[in-house]
Amino acid sequence: MQHRIAKPLVLAIGLGLAGIAAATPNFDASQLSPNINPCQDFNDYVNAKWVAANPIPPDQVRWGSFNELHEKSLSEQHQIAEDAAKNTATAKSGSIEQKIGYLYSAGMNEAAIDKAGFDPIKPRLTQIAALKNSGDVAQFIAASFNDGDHYVFNFGAGADFKDASRQIGYAFQDGLGLPTRDYYLKPEHKDLRKAYVAYIAKAFELTGTPAAAAQKQADSVLAFETELAKASFSPTELRNLDNQYHFVSVAEADKTTPHFPWEKFFAAQGIDAGKGFSLSQPKFFAEFDKLLTTAPAAQWQAYLRFHTISSASPELSKAFVDNHFDFYNKTLAGQLQQKDRWKRVLGAINGAMGMGMGELYVARYFPPESKARAETLVANVRNALKSRIEHLDWMSAETKKKAIDKWNDFLPKIGYPDKGEWRDWSGLSVEPGNWFADLQAADKYNYHYDIGKIGKATDRKEWGMTPQTVNAYYDPTTNTINFPAAILQPPFFYANGDDALNYGGIGAVIGHESSHGFDDQGSQFDGKGNRENWWTATDKKQFEARTGKLVKQFDAYAPIKGKPDLHINGKLTLGENIADLGGINIAYDALQTALKADPKEAAAKIDGLTQDQRFFLSWANVWRGSTREKAAELQLNTDPHSPATVRAFAAPSNMPQFAQAFSCKAGDAMVRSGDKRVKIW
Repeated sequence: MQHRIAKPLVLAIGLGLAGIAAATPNFDASQLSPNINPCQDFNDYVNAKWVAANPIPPDQVRWGSFNELHEKSLSEQHQIAEDAAKNTATAKSGSIEQKIGYLYSAGMNEAAIDKAGFDPIKPRLTQIAALKNSGDVAQFIAASFNDGDHYVFNFGAGADFKDASRQIGYAFQDGLGLPTRDYYLKPEHKDLRKAYVAYIAKAFELTGTPAAAAQKQADSVLAFETELAKASFSPTELRNLDNQYHFVSVAEADKTTPHFPWEKFFAAQGIDAGKGFSLSQPKFFAEFDKLLTTAPAAQWQAYLRFHTISSASPELSKAFVDNHFDFYNKTLAGQLQQKDRWKRVLGAINGAMGMGMGELYVARYFPPESKARAETLVANVRNALKSRIEHLDWMSAETKKKAIDKWNDFLPKIGYPDKGEWRDWSGLSVEPGNWFADLQAADKYNYHYDIGKIGKATDRKEWGMTPQTVNAYYDPTTNTINFPAAILQPPFFYANGDDALNYGGIGAVIGHESSHGFDDQGSQFDGKGNRENWWTATDKKQFEARTGKLVKQFDAYAPIKGKPDLHINGKLTLGENIADLGGINIAYDALQTALKADPKEAAAKIDGLTQDQRFFLSWANVWRGSTREKAAELQLNTDPHSPATVRAFAAPSNMPQFAQAFSCKAGDAMVRSGDKRVKIW
C-alpha cells in the first residue's frame, strides 16, 4: 500500500577480500555436476543438483539464492516484530519499537480484520458514488493524493535531470491493473484479460454489487484502462530517458490537461511546484484529460471504485485477500498458495515503516565489523573499475577523463545509513488495534515525507532501499552505489571465505552496480547526477555498437523450456546486462590484484579448483534457482533483469578468462569469439 513514485532510474542487481585468509572453503564442490560440461552448460554444471534438490515452495513463484536470503531476513524481522508486539506496554512511548509492535499485533488479528469486512474503505466508496462530473473527479483525485492514495497517475519527488542538486515533482504514467500496455492490446493475452475482468467483477460483488451490474462495471473498467494503455509507454520505451522527463511550468501542464488544473492539485498537496515539474509522459496525461470529458461519470466511478477495492484488498477481510491473490499471484504468476499471514503482515510493515524496521534489524543482526570489511571490498573493486576505464582501447582520452571525473564522484553506501542519518518516525501516529487506519496513516505520512523534498536540495546520503532488503542498487541522479546489509552474507559475501568466492559473489555485485554508472542509461549522466552528454561523437558511436551486440546476444536467448518463441528482450534488459558484463570483468581484475599480493594463495587449489574456477563458480552460484512458468513469462514481458538462469552464464561466455579457466575450446557454447564476443567496460 505504500505510495511512492516509481523511479525507473534506480538500477538494482535484482537481483575475496585482500587480507582475509582463505581458511574456510564455504563452497560445496559436491554440488557440481561432473557429467555436465561447464563449457557447454555452465548454469546446469553449477546449479542443476541444487535446483533438483530444492523445488519451489508452494508460496513462492521462484526459488534461489536471493529468495533464501529474503526468507532469512523475513525470519529475523519476524523475531523483531514478535518481540516488539510483546513489549508495547514497556517500550518507550512513540518509539519505533512500539509502533512496529502495534502494527504487527493489529495485522495478525485476523478475527478483527475479517469482522470489519470492507468497512475501512466505505467512506472512500461513498465519496466516489457522489461524483457527478469531470470537475468532481479531478477534485477527488487531487484530494486522494493528499491522503496518501493515488489514482490514474503517480506523483513524487526526484532529482531534476537538468539540475540534480535540487528536487522537483514528477508526475508519471500509472493507473493500469494489468502489468503493461501489451496485456490490454495483444491477442495472446486475451485469456488474462478475461480473468482480469472476472477479478474486477468479483471485487465489486464483495462490496455488495449484484452480479449482473458487477459484470457490466468490470467490462467498463477494462474498456477505460484500455484507453489509458494505448497512451502508455511500454517498459522498453520507458527506458528511453526522453520518456521519463518532460519539464513544464504549471501553466504549460494545464495546456496538456485543461480539465485537470495542476495549480489546484499542488495546492491540495500543500506544496509549491516552483518553476515547474516533470509531466513525464505528456501523451498519457493528454489521454487522461480526454477521458475526464469523454468517459461518463458512471465509468469513472467504476474505475475509481475498483482501484479503491483492489489496492486495499490485501489488507481487508479474507474474501478480499483471496480474490486479490487468485488473480495477481495465482493466475498471473503461478503462485500455488498464499504466504503465511506473518510474512504478509511484515510486507505491509516494510511498506509502512521499512526504514524503521531496518534500524532495529541492523542493531540486532549486522555488526559494524561487517560494514567495515565490505567497505574495503568496495574500494578494491572501484579501483579495478578506474583502471579498466584508463586502459580501454576504444575510448578517447577526452571521454576517459570525463568518465574518471564521474568515477571520482561516486558515493558508495554500505549496509545502512550512518549515525544521525536514519529517518525520523516521530511524526507518524500509530494507534493500537487499527490495522487499516494505521497503514493509511503511514501511506499519507510517507507520501508527504516524499513530496516534502520538492524545492529542496537533493540528499545524496539518503537511502532508497532498506537494510533488510536482499538487493543492491545504483542511482544515476545521485551517482551513488548502495549495498544493503542483508545482501552482505553468503552466497554473496563470506566473512571467512577465500578471495575468489568473495570477488565472484559480492565483488561482482559491487562491480555490477558501479557499471550501472556507465550503462546505456547511466552513461547519460555526469558525476553530479545531471543528464549531460560527456562523450565525443566517435566514442558514443563505438559504445552503441558494442551495446548493440549485447542486445543481439540476449535477444537470441529463449529461457523457458518448451517455449522457444519466447525470447528475452535485449533492449529492455540492456542496462542490467551491461552491468553484469562490466561487473564480472571488474571483479575479476580486482581478484587478480588481490592474488598478486599473495602468490601462495594464487597458486593454491581448494577442492581441486583453481582460484579462477572458484571465481566463476561463485558468480553462477549466486544465480542458482528456478521460476514457475507463468512468472517466467511475466518477467520476460515486464522485468529489465534477464532470468537468473541466463545471467549465470551469459556474461562469463564473453570472457576469454572463463574459457581458459575451464579449458574450453572454440565452438563450445561458453566461448563467444570474434564478432560475437562483447566487450564494453
